[in-house]
Amino acid sequence: MRPELLAPAGSPEALRAAVQNGADAVYLGWGDFNARRGAKNFSDEEFAAALTYCHERGVRVFLTLNTLVTDRELPAALETAAAAARLGVDAVLVQDWGLFDLLRRALPDLPLHASTQISLFTSGGAKEIAADGCERVVIARECSAEDTRTICENCPVEVEVFAHGALCMCYSGQCEMSALIGGRSGNRGRCAQPCRLPYGVNAPAKNAYPLSLKDSCLADRLGEMADMGVACVKLEGRMKRPEYVAVITRIYARLLEEGRSPTSQELAELEQAFSRSGFTDWYWQGRHGAAMFGTRPENAPDPKELFDEARRAYEKDSLRTVPVDLSCSVTAGAPCTLTASDRDGHTVTVTGPVPEAARTRALDGLELEARLRKTGGTAYRCDTVVTLVDEGLSLPASAINALRRDALAALTAARIAPPKRRELPAPPLPDIDCSAEVPQLTLSVARLEQLSPALLDLRRPARVDIPLEEVSRMEALPGEGPAWCAVLPRVWRDRDEPELRAWLEKARALGFTGVLIGNLGHLPLVRGMGFRLYGDYGLNVFNSRSLAYLKDKGLESACVSFELRFAQIRDLKKVLPTEAIVYGRLPLMITENCLVQNETGCRLDRQGTCVPKDGPCRGQSNVLRDRTGAAFPLLPAYGHRTEVQNSKPLYLADRPDYRRLGLSYARLRFTTETPEECVRIVRDYLDGAPAGGDFTRGLYERGVE
Repeated sequence: MRPELLAPAGSPEALRAAVQNGADAVYLGWGDFNARRGAKNFSDEEFAAALTYCHERGVRVFLTLNTLVTDRELPAALETAAAAARLGVDAVLVQDWGLFDLLRRALPDLPLHASTQISLFTSGGAKEIAADGCERVVIARECSAEDTRTICENCPVEVEVFAHGALCMCYSGQCEMSALIGGRSGNRGRCAQPCRLPYGVNAPAKNAYPLSLKDSCLADRLGEMADMGVACVKLEGRMKRPEYVAVITRIYARLLEEGRSPTSQELAELEQAFSRSGFTDWYWQGRHGAAMFGTRPENAPDPKELFDEARRAYEKDSLRTVPVDLSCSVTAGAPCTLTASDRDGHTVTVTGPVPEAARTRALDGLELEARLRKTGGTAYRCDTVVTLVDEGLSLPASAINALRRDALAALTAARIAPPKRRELPAPPLPDIDCSAEVPQLTLSVARLEQLSPALLDLRRPARVDIPLEEVSRMEALPGEGPAWCAVLPRVWRDRDEPELRAWLEKARALGFTGVLIGNLGHLPLVRGMGFRLYGDYGLNVFNSRSLAYLKDKGLESACVSFELRFAQIRDLKKVLPTEAIVYGRLPLMITENCLVQNETGCRLDRQGTCVPKDGPCRGQSNVLRDRTGAAFPLLPAYGHRTEVQNSKPLYLADRPDYRRLGLSYARLRFTTETPEECVRIVRDYLDGAPAGGDFTRGLYERGVE
């Protein structure tokens, strides 16, 4: 079955460009809760008109409500979705767990799609959210053909794939770089695109762009997608101009319709429309490397001739018409009737005046058909016209024209009529308060070497978190007392799960009692193994309803987003014990590409360790430098990936604010610290010592846009 073609609509004009050039569906932003708040987006009137325009032409409309939402914003987000549902929107894309849970309960008939911001890349994660009522999953851009096929084979709901457009360096929904560096949150629709700036890997930043990926182009992979069961092919570009949307939509629509690969001319037009030193399909191939990266000059000219031609074509508004069948009856002594039918099962009948006896020339079937076929200026074209005309009758041309207009208007009304959908009261939060007077400390380490006896002797932490990869190297627990917790990799694939389960079995045998859940796909991976489940920062907990959703999933606590302000954390209704990171280098990105590999051409040794020319990736000397000289440590992540850390550690030991927020746990996150530094920092937090050296207070006071 041919996949649906989903095109971007960042403005009303871009929407028209997409529809006229063959889009099966469009996605757009309306209101303040979409991940492209910098696009023009739609006013109230424009949104209602967009639904009419699209549905009249058989095009579906998806609303993006795919940002993180605070408790105060949830009522407005719910009302936005409810208003869209009343108008007939076809689905809503969601990132925030609390909003997802609220919508499925309050608007149970409104289709929900899991945004790529949710960071789903395994069949387990896709099945988990499908079981909660999600009808479509937009999988991560980093998924290969193998990954996609596995998800399609195992997921009971539709799978959507990004096929063309910009690639973020970080997994969508996991990027904090814009928020922490510039105060503009990508999770809140305000990304400043710091990945497009120059950096140096283990070198000063000059004219290198190691975070700027080329745009993806999977135009010649559409047949593969159709064969594996991909339900929807998505084109990126809500921030781009309408002419761009017209060009790429036209080409992809033709390729899908004709079941073929692009010609050299079509590939050239795609590149002219927009590219960053060409395109890449390496993620689809399961490949990574420096060849995937590229930039676009700031003043690169638009292809004037190509765009002018595209604009002239879609502005005529006649490229996309709906086939209809008409049947008209003109009989003596009865009102004339006209029935109009479309291919979607809609049939309407309208009546006109009673025909009169002809005084001069009688109306015949050919003349009546010719007049009925004049549908110019409408969204319709006549496929067949059947006429039944009694002899010797007359009907004015104005009456025939009115009959045709009335029939098409009635057909439009049937096509755009919104479905009946239930609106239920927003369910109350559980009547539970898990607030704590003073939070207990938890410790998170990146390497086993940081777990010195001196660290554990200082004061018994409530929990110690160790990466599962490090757990696999352990022979025994380093001590007794705290709850030992294995941290699951934030990113992995279906093919990795046998290894991860084996490591989890070892962790359980060693005495680990808990696991840290940072992705929805972790739940089916660990379910039934007897571990206590704690939520990690990768879940992006932003409101009280997210806590309630995770409580229903069986979690015993959850770490809140470090984009929240202290006041917002304080005001959360803590239906679940709540944790916050209060020390450490906060993670800015997790990348599918190993940044050290891209720079030095490293390889994996037999043990799976990354070995570059100048030393292993597991060393602590690898950094990313920006134009100001700030150094962002690069840590290895499971699967030969990279996690970029903030240049300054978060430090709050001397700020008692975090102790008065109702938190149950306060996490000290150790990444690049030596064992001795870990001990000193714990002492500082126990003593409330003043800050020293270069540090940051994070976003807890200043917040984000």
